[in-house]
Amino acid sequence: MILCKSILELKNLLNSAHHNGKSIGLVPTMGALHEGHASLITACHKENDLTVVSIFVNPTQFGPNEDYEKYPRNLTKDCQTADTAGADIIFSPKPKELYPSNDMTWVEVTGNIVKVLCGRTRPIHFRGVATIITKLFHIINPDKAYFGQKDAQQVEVLKKMVKDLFFPVQLRIMPIIRESDGLAKSSRNTYLTSEQRKAAVVLYKSLQYAKKLFTVGERRPQTLISAVTSMIAAEPLSHIDYVELYGLPGLVPVPTTITQPVLLAVAVKFGETRLIDNIILEAE
Repeated sequence: MILCKSILELKNLLNSAHHNGKSIGLVPTMGALHEGHASLITACHKENDLTVVSIFVNPTQFGPNEDYEKYPRNLTKDCQTADTAGADIIFSPKPKELYPSNDMTWVEVTGNIVKVLCGRTRPIHFRGVATIITKLFHIINPDKAYFGQKDAQQVEVLKKMVKDLFFPVQLRIMPIIRESDGLAKSSRNTYLTSEQRKAAVVLYKSLQYAKKLFTVGERRPQTLISAVTSMIAAEPLSHIDYVELYGLPGLVPVPTTITQPVLLAVAVKFGETRLIDNIILEAE
């Protein structure tokens, strides 16, 4: 595995691969790698000749009062995790390498898709995501790029961006990786106290309850939302940001009866730690 920190160095490494027709897969990350990231890297390794993992805590997707400065960073550990999972190249640049100018050029997806869910309280977040992913796509020119379903709104935003801007890349969306008790793997789980960690399992349990209701025929969006909200609210350590349901693709409003695949998503704070989770409900 090769670690590189500059765009020029990375492009020099990839030139021969592109010239020889080798397939290149990209796994964009912000580091603090866990089993969820490792599953993306492993899938990428299996499906491509060359696996590139970016490790970059992107400052432009953090708001002024968010946790950019305290976001966990351990490049040595991350490189070990990525290497074990099958990475060939780690790209870990400094912010100035990817943002060389103070006068920014932005890539921004607009519309309802970025105004709901996390976009409601994090108005600049997806502009930062779309901009950094665009930069990585242009630098690396991957055949496939790998993302986790846990970041469901990000997935929908990037699908739209890739389609609208005609990027020649296939997005591979991989399942949520969970702890043995169902909690979705997340870098932010390390912020939880032991009591908060136990309480956070309510997210998975509530989504599974909604799935059970859907499976036996419940098709009213508000009934499913209310069921999840009530279950989470019954946990004293939880503070609900949102429980929402939107149609797929595109996070479109759903009428009074569900007739299409939908995303049921939650964001809940335990102490100062905000966790997200989701489930896709689709009739058999």
